[in-house]
Amino acid sequence: MGRCNRDRAPAGGIAAGHGLDWPALFATRAERMKASEIRELLKLLDQPDVISFAGGIPDPALFPAEAFGAALTAALSGDTKGAALQYSVSEGYRPLREWLVTRMASLGVPCTAENIMITSGSQQALDYLGKLFLSKGDTALVGWPTYLGALQAFNAYEPHYDRLTPLANRSAADYRETAASKGGQVKFAYASADFANPTGETLPESARKAILDLATELDIAVIEDAAYQSLRYDGADVPPLLALDIARTGSIEASRTIYCGSFSKTLAPGLRVGWVCAAKPVISKLVLIKQAADLHSATLNQMAIHTVAANGFEAQVATIKAAYKARRDAMLSALDTHMPKGVSWTRPDGGMFVWVTLPEGFDGAALLAESLKTERVAFVPGRAFFADGSGSNTIRLSFSCATEAMIDEGIKRLGRVIGR
Repeated sequence: MGRCNRDRAPAGGIAAGHGLDWPALFATRAERMKASEIRELLKLLDQPDVISFAGGIPDPALFPAEAFGAALTAALSGDTKGAALQYSVSEGYRPLREWLVTRMASLGVPCTAENIMITSGSQQALDYLGKLFLSKGDTALVGWPTYLGALQAFNAYEPHYDRLTPLANRSAADYRETAASKGGQVKFAYASADFANPTGETLPESARKAILDLATELDIAVIEDAAYQSLRYDGADVPPLLALDIARTGSIEASRTIYCGSFSKTLAPGLRVGWVCAAKPVISKLVLIKQAADLHSATLNQMAIHTVAANGFEAQVATIKAAYKARRDAMLSALDTHMPKGVSWTRPDGGMFVWVTLPEGFDGAALLAESLKTERVAFVPGRAFFADGSGSNTIRLSFSCATEAMIDEGIKRLGRVIGR
């Protein structure tokens, strides 16, 4: 008498008649898994009265749908249909890997098919690389801000983050000592060198070389996220980090840089085909991780990507670049016209994003709530892109899925909200 049921609960604290206490069973890493603000904001795309600059996604009207229809039909016909629907090797569809050898060579990266593994989008590559390199308490060097998806991928492996500032003359010893004070080691530097998500900025060659210098001194890996590398609208190409590294070391096998590429921004994100290009010891370990995770990426998708890429990659890239350049120009012009004083923004040479810095005291999340309520304009608050939760007075705008007229109207409305 007098004792409640929880006093007689079985081991683990679960009362009879109640559901399992799932959080108590989760690994500690689960506490660091957070919902993506961007994924939630994508739901707004289904609301026709909202002008959305939130989702950094390709315009589906620009997908080469007919080419993919023909490629899928061909893959499922004749002698190839069995292979298209069958299990395959974890490294990926060899004809696609061989096409990528040629593609990488055009970027200044001589390699072989054995230096390439196909992934289910470059996001999977980031997850695998986090699993490969990070032990609990280790440090990853990232931009401030950086790609939210990279933070989500790495967070599961319970790292600390430090700010990657390649031109700030911060010593390797300082990075090393800071990591040691947190109980781990610096394991890699992560950089999106071309038209980065979220800022749209491109690292100059001097900054890329400084990252390689730092990585060499720390003896760590460099992860190069090249998801937007093909989307340059102005200026001259800058060599990828991997190309610069190979120029220094003499071969990909001596390089410490791991290149993560994707067809999501150029051909079709829904097929989920990306790749990693790196030294063979890295690829060999990633293959083992993939074997344990999903065996291999979908063969049919890889075959379709290969056919479409081999028959018209450059033409498709030229088409989307023309469209996105016009939208980029429209957004920059609208910002020049409609933004109140005290607001600044990046002027990207490519990619899909413009990064806006608001006056001190503004909060991007509060601004989003007000903007949706009064003006029906969506964007991504910037704080999500900072590993330490700072940057509340920043927002990310994407121009890829809006018409030029929508961009002008949306920025006009946004300027009204900010100016109130």
